[in-house]
Amino acid sequence: MFDLNDIVEMKKPHACGTNRWEIIRMGADIKIQCTGCQHIVLMSRRDFTKKMKKVLEKAPKD
Repeated sequence: MFDLNDIVEMKKPHACGTNRWEIIRMGADIKIQCTGCQHIVLMSRRDFTKKMKKVLEKAPKD
């Protein structure tokens, strides 16, 4: 579904106007960073799956 370093779109846009977030940490909590203003948000995996709309870009596999 989603993985580390993927670019995702959330249901609500960020205050800076962009709606692209990069997943920078995964575990019981998910940490995402706004690609526009670099703001970082930490939320539970349950909240993240409810608020995520879709995956825009998959991270390249090595």
